[in-house]
Amino acid sequence: MKRLLQSLLLFSLLLFLFPPPSWGIRGGLRAGTVLNATDIDNNNLGQYFSAQPINDTVFARIWLKSFKRDCTTKRDDLRYLQVLHVNKDGRPQTGELICNKAIADDLLDIFRQLYLNGYRIEKMLLIDNYDADDEASMADNNTSCFNFRTIAGSNQPSLHGRGLAIDINPLYNPCLNKRTGLVQPANGKRHAYRRTNRAKQPIRYIDPNDLCYKLFVQHGFFWGGSWRTVHDYQHFEKK
Repeated sequence: MKRLLQSLLLFSLLLFLFPPPSWGIRGGLRAGTVLNATDIDNNNLGQYFSAQPINDTVFARIWLKSFKRDCTTKRDDLRYLQVLHVNKDGRPQTGELICNKAIADDLLDIFRQLYLNGYRIEKMLLIDNYDADDEASMADNNTSCFNFRTIAGSNQPSLHGRGLAIDINPLYNPCLNKRTGLVQPANGKRHAYRRTNRAKQPIRYIDPNDLCYKLFVQHGFFWGGSWRTVHDYQHFEKK
């Protein structure tokens, strides 16, 4: 075990010094790369939407971050997704996330439909880019899925900890605890109340009339924005 940990640490150091591309489509583009519409091969759009097992390169990125030492979710149960999305400026952008294999096909179909309909998602990077810090990722309006943690007061993994929950545009769609007034992320407070979509707003608020909401519900997900006390507008989960 000690030798394995030493090997992983060495591999992580090499990745830090010589980072490989995290995006494997069209010449090794990194996740977060903004493209021109003319760069997209619309006749072969499926090549931009893929789900793969967690290889050693990806695992080195998430080890001791989202995949913590005490993680009870099996690596084999996770999938690394690469997708296209339309960013807040209306341009195609490469994205990545890690989810449970049970919802990988759902997410690929949902994000493909969102892309084809021009639905704007600001960014989609592994939460490990933020050292697996949920607040930092949400504050940067980053869409993410897997991050191992347990349910408060128990040793049971949360749905995010199992890769079965996803947060979409979390700055615009914060989590509001109506009982305490707590808003997460803290800089999303102005988006927590009076949630009326405006024409000039680059990213839509998620509500039951929203395409994002409709697609997730069609795929059997539940929306956190409909919960009674805590309105988690960014959150979709599938048990």
